[in-house]
Amino acid sequence: MDFFLQLLVSGIAAGLVYGFIGMGFAMIYRATGVVNFAQGELMMLVAYISFTLVGTLGLSFWPLLFAAIVASVLIGLLVEVLLIRPMLGRPVFSTVMVTIGLAVIIRSLVVLVWGADPMPLATGLSREPIRFGPAGVYPAQLYALGIMAAVVAGLWAFFRYSRVGIAMRATANLQTVALLMGIDVKRIFAVSWALSAMLAAIAGVLVGVIYDLEPGMWLTGLRSFPAVILGGLDSVFGAALGGVLIGVVENMSEGYIGRGMKEIAGFVLILVVLMVRPYGLFGRPDIERV
Repeated sequence: MDFFLQLLVSGIAAGLVYGFIGMGFAMIYRATGVVNFAQGELMMLVAYISFTLVGTLGLSFWPLLFAAIVASVLIGLLVEVLLIRPMLGRPVFSTVMVTIGLAVIIRSLVVLVWGADPMPLATGLSREPIRFGPAGVYPAQLYALGIMAAVVAGLWAFFRYSRVGIAMRATANLQTVALLMGIDVKRIFAVSWALSAMLAAIAGVLVGVIYDLEPGMWLTGLRSFPAVILGGLDSVFGAALGGVLIGVVENMSEGYIGRGMKEIAGFVLILVVLMVRPYGLFGRPDIERV
């Protein structure tokens, strides 16, 4: 029982990181219809920028998180203006290829600037686990849980009550109608990229604090993709829950089945789910009437 609880707690903690990245995937897809395959690389880039900020300014966790969010929003807006906006009206496949090219560039840039050696992101947080009965969690993992709750509540209020959030929902439903209603779709696209980059920043700082920084951390973005498919590619909140489910399934499969299962468990799960619900647990089915 103790082993099960430890796997459950650590799986939830890992799943929170997947959830943040998955929400970033869903945010862009819902607004633009494009899958951003550079989401994991953006997370890695902001994490390494955070390492530089800690080294130069000596920031602790909360100031660092705020600075990382500001930097990520600027990066997201820059990417949208320089790379994504010129692709408006082009085939979606072309835009997806742009995000793949961006991912490759960021991977090479990180190694070129910061090197390939693992580095700790020292923010002053203790790395001694806090015990809850038989299970232990790091302080940063508890922070991740609180931040996730705050982000989900904030995004819910944003989409529900703010004019920009309502405009994003309208754009997600049908861009043509949104344009006819006077919504600035380009602005909505920019906001979606900025919010997605913000979520990547939170994930990057948490990964760096809990684990270490290393050039292979972009793979966390790839392993987060099943969370988006599981929750529903157009459901931001479904991606958050999907991330937690994927984290728990990965830990349980490795703990009870064996090494190597962690890397494939999430993809096996989405294959099973998609056979029953092709649009994910919380996604909306596309209905065409002819």
